Amino acid sequence: MGIFTALLGWVGAALVLVAYALVSAKRLAGDGLPFQVMNIAGAVTLAVNSAASNAWPSVVVNVVWVGIGGVAMFRLARRARQREYQGARMR
Repeated sequence: MGIFTALLGWVGAALVLVAYALVSAKRLAGDGLPFQVMNIAGAVTLAVNSAASNAWPSVVVNVVWVGIGGVAMFRLARRARQREYQGARMR
């Protein structure tokens, strides 16, 4: 494994851990955009690192993690569109 993929793994691990710590400390909302972005970015980089290391169970877990984050992001976007639509109807 190269230094770049090793660095990606460390960045990914830090992102996931910091996101979890911020939610646990109630400094970040677990259903908010920043948390989802940090989790998705962390999981992508960890998946790349795991694939480079042939750690396929970890790759699968992180790909599923990205999927969960993607669904959460989709729901956040849908909620925002609904609020915009309702706000426009009230005017």
